[in-house]
Amino acid sequence: MTHQTAQMGAALAFFVAGGFCLSSIDAMGKLVISEVSLLLLVWARYIGQVAISLPLSYRFAGKNFWKSSRPRLQLVRSVLLASTTVLFFSGVQYLPLAEAAAISFTAPIWVALLSAPMLNEQVARSDKWVAAIGFSGILLIVRPGTDVFHFGALLIGLMAFLNAIFQLLTRKLTEDNPFTTFFYSGLVGAIGASVLLLTVGIEAMPSIRQILLLAGIGVFGGLGHLLFVLAFYRAPPATLTPFVYLQMVWAIGLGWLVFATFPDNWSLLGMAVIVGSGLWLVQHRHRKRSKLA
Repeated sequence: MTHQTAQMGAALAFFVAGGFCLSSIDAMGKLVISEVSLLLLVWARYIGQVAISLPLSYRFAGKNFWKSSRPRLQLVRSVLLASTTVLFFSGVQYLPLAEAAAISFTAPIWVALLSAPMLNEQVARSDKWVAAIGFSGILLIVRPGTDVFHFGALLIGLMAFLNAIFQLLTRKLTEDNPFTTFFYSGLVGAIGASVLLLTVGIEAMPSIRQILLLAGIGVFGGLGHLLFVLAFYRAPPATLTPFVYLQMVWAIGLGWLVFATFPDNWSLLGMAVIVGSGLWLVQHRHRKRSKLA
């Protein structure tokens, strides 16, 4: 086995494991969101990431790990990430886990469309048609009479849009050490949630079960982002990005195991349309960049 093959194998393992971690916090968040405040959940999510990122960033980026070439952009990006967390957990409490995850996976479709105004990249007409097909998958999932026909679906859709902007801003931070970006990703959410918690307080002390779930959200959230960083250190993003859709498998599996819910045939078709469109856009844009390089 060559060194390059070993690196690619390690990158894929890290990426898949990171996706499972992030799908797990979605499930844990859905379990606990009806029992504790959204603010406490968000606080746990980002405190966990800061606790993991601080020592690792110092170790791998040095004592000046917190210095960024574009601090304002780091802050804006981190605010967007915290916003996506608030929107997702606000919406997922009303929706089945797999369907909520599917709507959130329209983010890569938004990335393809927004790359023109934000990155000055040309968007082909075929990309726009495929994006439209991808968005039609939401209509197959969100149908009158289903559990997904709820205001929560709009919150998840807005989350996907903001997540796309978050991803595009990440591309503008290539001059920063990845561990610097990893640190900032948790810092803003942790500080903001901490200040609000100190202001409004906690209504009731969480139970042991709730504390364990909140701790799991913090640890798995930070670990998931760390595994993504380690993966992108070892392989180019275009090689790994298609595997993000494995999270759809995790979401369906966790929804069935934890909540005893499984998507109906129309929802599965909608998920397939969204995933297929996203994969096509990722691969098509990768091939186009390769030709220009």
